[in-house]
Amino acid sequence: MTPPPGLLRTAPLQGETTSSLICRIASRYGMEAKVLRSCWHWRNYQPGHDGGGARADAEALLNAAGRQLLAGLCGVKEDVLVRALPSWEQEDAKLPAGEDGAPAAAWRIGGAVAGPVAFGCRLCTARRTGTAVRVVRYAPRWSRVCVRHGRWLLDADADQPLEYLDVRHLPEVAAAQRRWTGVARRAVRTGAEPERVFALAHAVVARWWEQALNWERETIWPRRLHQVAGGNAGGDLERWRIVGRDAVVFPEVVAVADALLDPAMAELAWADSGAGRPRALPADGMFCRRLGERVGRPWLGPLAATDYGGPLTSWMGSVIRLRRGAGGPPGYDNDPWWLRQEHQCATMAGQLRVLGKEKKAPGSGRMWRAAVPAEQRALITRAIESAEEQLLQLRGAQTGPTADVARQLLRSLRHSADLIENAWKRTALAAANAGMPLDEVAQWADMSPDALMDILTAGQEDSG
Repeated sequence: MTPPPGLLRTAPLQGETTSSLICRIASRYGMEAKVLRSCWHWRNYQPGHDGGGARADAEALLNAAGRQLLAGLCGVKEDVLVRALPSWEQEDAKLPAGEDGAPAAAWRIGGAVAGPVAFGCRLCTARRTGTAVRVVRYAPRWSRVCVRHGRWLLDADADQPLEYLDVRHLPEVAAAQRRWTGVARRAVRTGAEPERVFALAHAVVARWWEQALNWERETIWPRRLHQVAGGNAGGDLERWRIVGRDAVVFPEVVAVADALLDPAMAELAWADSGAGRPRALPADGMFCRRLGERVGRPWLGPLAATDYGGPLTSWMGSVIRLRRGAGGPPGYDNDPWWLRQEHQCATMAGQLRVLGKEKKAPGSGRMWRAAVPAEQRALITRAIESAEEQLLQLRGAQTGPTADVARQLLRSLRHSADLIENAWKRTALAAANAGMPLDEVAQWADMSPDALMDILTAGQEDSG
């Protein structure tokens, strides 16, 4: 039975999803959420995860009669709900209109309604409402830190049990959130949209995150990752690298956003390009060197500069084209804040889905990503990419004195061959360690099992 309207007042929390508010009202009345939801006529089924279970980011769109009913149940005026609930005034064309009709509702995915959806802090909810229940709210990724309780609030769209990560011992994460306010103001002053600036900076740093497994000098991110994992992420490193990424890299994302908005940094990119005398961007350019210093890694410059085809080099190219006046009509090609689709980083939910499918698929013990540790895959990828970069530098190399050309070709080809051999050995060792029969691995490598075993045994220490 429907409780008398307004019997127990339940105020909405700022940015809360309508579905979350319905669940909290049900909790106030001592009811299951599905019982209270039966007060509305639902036009579709509640969204769920591939493996079963309802999605926490599921959102409810209500018609006029449905909104009127909800306002009565929570004992709050509709104008208050309009200000608090981002989805309140959004309707679905399939729902009957008019306040005199039957209360109706439709399920949607929150992220498609009003932006990213995250869990709320239960301690803050208890402080305000007296009950530590789950809250789901719309929250951009630059406001995920509960500073009061030292929690990083996770995306609500992923199929995983955690609602937050403990960042009480990582003060730099909360400091970055406070710093972002000033960065956003600077973006507005320069005519850029803060959302786009953040998205580009996040893509840049997320790309570094994928490469960082091969950075021997990187010590900051591993320390933070182990911290948010409760002290040790080694037991399930791949999963923790997915779940913890956004919290761990957040300070660097804000620092990169701040740097890309700095006119002095744009001037360095212009100087690296040769200014009035165009040239290829150097590996030891001042822009990337300074960017590495601004994120606390003076050694990062050459690594960032040689990451060709990434979002950072795309930003630099747009800035340079604008300075030269060679960008053509307004468009993505000369918009520094345009984030290409191929540069958009995968979300936590997407990565966890891929990881779960690989581990649960038939024969998952032989699925490459499930069987080979992330560190080994990163080393193989880096060796292949380095060989590719080395070979690309040989384009047009066969001009000039014979001695110079032969010396450059032979040295570069030898170095590329060493890189390819390194990738080859690591791949063979990874396949063998993953449980593949040595005879099969040897056949794929076009050599005898004994010869392969000798090579792997001799190089196992280096390959490990």
